Order: sequence, then C-alpha cells, then structure tokens
Amino acid sequence: MSVFRRGDICWYEFRFGNRRIRESAKTKSKTVAKQAELNRRRELERGYNGIDDAREERIRPLKEVAAEYLIDYRLRHKSVVFAKYAVRHITRLLGKEMMVDVTDRTVREYQATRLREKASPKTINEEVGFLLRLLGDAGDVIRVRMRRQKTLKLAVRNEVGKAYTAEEKQALLDAAKEARSPAIYPALMLALNAGMRDSEIRGLQWERLDLQKAIVTVGASKTEAGTGRTIPLNSAALSAMREYAEWYEDRFGAIQPQWYVFAFGKPWPSDPTRPVVTFKTSWDNVRKRAGVQGRFHDNRHTLITDLAESGAGDETIRQIAGHVSPRMLKHYSHIRTAAKRQALEAILRKPHPQTDPAANGT
Repeated sequence: MSVFRRGDICWYEFRFGNRRIRESAKTKSKTVAKQAELNRRRELERGYNGIDDAREERIRPLKEVAAEYLIDYRLRHKSVVFAKYAVRHITRLLGKEMMVDVTDRTVREYQATRLREKASPKTINEEVGFLLRLLGDAGDVIRVRMRRQKTLKLAVRNEVGKAYTAEEKQALLDAAKEARSPAIYPALMLALNAGMRDSEIRGLQWERLDLQKAIVTVGASKTEAGTGRTIPLNSAALSAMREYAEWYEDRFGAIQPQWYVFAFGKPWPSDPTRPVVTFKTSWDNVRKRAGVQGRFHDNRHTLITDLAESGAGDETIRQIAGHVSPRMLKHYSHIRTAAKRQALEAILRKPHPQTDPAANGT
C-alpha cells in the first residue's frame, strides 16, 4: 500500500493481479486517500471474482482485448472498414481502462464524449455495439441494464441525405476543375457518376479500374453487398479518369496495378503505394468556392436520387450503390420535391379531351 503526493493532491499505488494500479485519489487528505485506496481494491476484487471463468480477462486493459477482437473479426467478416473505425475510437477513449472498470456509466460517458466530438448518433450506437460485444458476458449485462434504463440507443434522426441540384453539381465540378488538388475532380466524378463512397474512392487501386472496358470494381466497402461490385463508367466519368491517368503517369513515370489511384501525399501526391488519407480539405475548398452546402457523401445521394428520378429499377440501383436493404434503398432514393412538382405541373399542360377542341379533332 502506498499513498503519495503530487503537488497538493494525494495519489495511491498498489499491485493487483500482477498489474500496477496508480490513480489519483482527488483529495488533499492522506487519510481519505488511504480509504480511497482500500475502496478501489475492494471494487477490483469484486469485479475480479464476479465472473468465475474469466478472472484474468476482467483485469486486462481494453486496448488489448480490442486488438484481439479485431483480429478475430477480420477472420469472420469480409469487410472490416467500419469495425476498424469503431474500435479505433473505443481504444482512443477507453483503451487504458481495465475490463472490470467498464460499466454502464462508462458507456454513457463514451456516448457523451462522442456527441461532443460531433459524431452522429447512428455512428455512436454502432460503436457502442462493438464495445459491448468485445466485453463479452459483462457487455451483455451492461446492455440489459442500459436497455432497461432506456439509455442504450441514442435517438437517430430519420433524415434523408441531400441531393444536389443540377446547378449545384455543375458549380461543384467547375470549382473542382480549378482546384489545386489534381485528385478532387476525378474523385468527385466517381462519386457523382458511380455512386462510390469516400472510403471506396480513397482505397481504389489501378487494377480495379479498367479504362478499356470502362468499368470500376469496388474493393473493400462498408457493406458486404458493396464489396466487389462492378460499376460501368459513363462517358463523363471515363473521360475524367482517362485524363487523370495521363497526369498520374507523368507524375510517377508509370502506373502499377497495385498502386492507389489517389496516392498519398500533401499538397501533391508523392507515394502511390499508399492511399490518400482524406479529401476533406480539398472538398471544403471546392464547396466553398462553389457556394454549395453539403457533404462529400451527398454526391452519392445525388446519383442515387438521379437514378430513381430517371426510372431506374430498385435492383439496378442496388447493383450500383451496393445496398440490399429496402429500408436503406428508400432512405437514399427519395425523389426531390422539384421533380415531384414538375410531374404534377405537367398534367396541367396536357390537353383535356372534353375542354380542348383540338384534342377532339374539331
């Protein structure tokens, strides 16, 4: 047992299960600090003995368990993109916590922190799902308790994404052509004309882009339905990618199949063996120059909306977008109000046989 001071605050230190526990008692009193240490020991002992068949597991740091969970997840699932994203945030915020210390209060604090970081409620709910699963039996207990308390799921707004108008699309493309980044225009063309997600575009390699057959094959995707799907390139997208390929070959001297189409490097691509980290800065500059409000992901919304308005069937949209859920299809393929209004106005311009003499042949 050891109590010591750091400045005016008392800390305690002891070993438990071959691990060193060093924590602040958050008090200036040594007497209170000693009692805090005893309370902490008892708390750990109760947690340690709470699950008979997983004692050693309960005192492991969460980051160790999360790393092992990801290894197993990769073996069982084709796509690990979101799992890696979720576990990264869990490890960043809770990685130093021991398994025994994670409670429903910990989860609520995690939710609050991620909300302050502007993460969406839907994303946070999915991250919490990963957290509880990697906790195993303890996670099941927390899940039941939080469900009973009605704190397990954050409310998710049922909003559809924005679809850019024809004028907004043109303004974005014009701004992208003038951008400093050589990658943002072809990336934008893939989003607007192939419906590819940001992560799918960034992870695209040349071996998956066939400019002779005008086809792009998506690699790792957010969903299993999205992974490996093939998308024909329309004439506009094909022209943009051919022009970009010429620039790329001049830049790197060659195009290797395993190289990334959008190479790593800032402000100019410098390493084709690594993918670009983000389009965020380039996209922000483009939309500000174009005077358009919206996310890069809304370019994908725009294509799917355009397809729905053009009369494309649900299965065709699924094949391009990679979605199989009818609920998600309905979410994405909403029809713009302008298109609905245009359709309704069109019936007023149609001649009526009872009121229009020309329609009756007289």
